[in-house]
Amino acid sequence: MSVMGACVDLQEVSKRFASGPLILDRVSIAVEEGAILALLGASGSGKTTALRLVNRLAQPDQGRVRVLGRPAEAWDVVELRRRIGYVIQEGGLFPHFTIARNIGLVPERMRWSEGRIRDRVAELLTLVGLEPLEFAGRMPRELSGGQRQRVGLARALAPDPPLLLFDEPFGALDPITRRRLQDEFRDLVKRLGKTAIVVTHDLAEACRVADEIVVLHNGQVAQRASPKSLLASPAEGYVASFIAASRPE
Repeated sequence: MSVMGACVDLQEVSKRFASGPLILDRVSIAVEEGAILALLGASGSGKTTALRLVNRLAQPDQGRVRVLGRPAEAWDVVELRRRIGYVIQEGGLFPHFTIARNIGLVPERMRWSEGRIRDRVAELLTLVGLEPLEFAGRMPRELSGGQRQRVGLARALAPDPPLLLFDEPFGALDPITRRRLQDEFRDLVKRLGKTAIVVTHDLAEACRVADEIVVLHNGQVAQRASPKSLLASPAEGYVASFIAASRPE
């Protein structure tokens, strides 16, 4: 069902690649403005494909995708992606660019002035807890995994997009760093008033960062609920089994 005013709205979307099985099978997911939604599921559940439909890295075979109030196909693809911050594991940084250049790349392509880019880089490094004078001139290989992830978030925020997409953003981090960044991520997204979709296979992570969780299984929505409701009343069958297997012994 379409939701009026939703920031992202997938309506009866199906997708398969080549002659393989359906990756998504009539999936409908709406994300309200200002909400953080987690797409949770095992490998092959369709969660990353659903995410990639939003920024047109994939196209649906059937169904409709609306982003920021317009059909996805009505957007110029470059303009759409400039309105969406995209973060993957360890930020997906360009290894041959400095941290400042990585963060300022999209504003540079938008023809911002050098001074404006420099100020924005300093502002964002400070926002994600990295001292600009210390980190702006470094290369990605000189940073820890947690620091690279912070830079990835700063880069996604550079053009001030209203929507953020995160694909397993904390998966490569150690447990202590992961938990700290999860908390910082949620606080920052809420403080800035962004809408966010987070792909994860980690139940604890989904519960920690999201307002609502959509559990995907075999390309279909198995359950949608708040973290509290999902843990208290999981749907019978796959969802109950997934949650039981994900709880610490």
